[in-house]
Amino acid sequence: MAIKKIKNEKELLKTALEIGQGYARNRGFPPFKTTDGQKDKIECIYRLLVQDKMIHPLPEDQENSVNMKHKLAVWISHKLPKDHPLLQ
Repeated sequence: MAIKKIKNEKELLKTALEIGQGYARNRGFPPFKTTDGQKDKIECIYRLLVQDKMIHPLPEDQENSVNMKHKLAVWISHKLPKDHPLLQ
């Protein structure tokens, strides 16, 4: 199943990671280290959001970094105000 690319997906992912890291800290998780890779951050935030039922989990056979990135970009696109520049 091919995922539909969304406009400004890279920038949305960056925003999702920033907001997701803040959310994780508010939930009591320690901040990410500078040595933590982006792939690890994406997976951690994705799994936290799934655990907290903020996003629906991907089917197990589709759990990969590309789909997790897309899922985070979609998540943040629904959280931003409709007039946000990344949604234009």
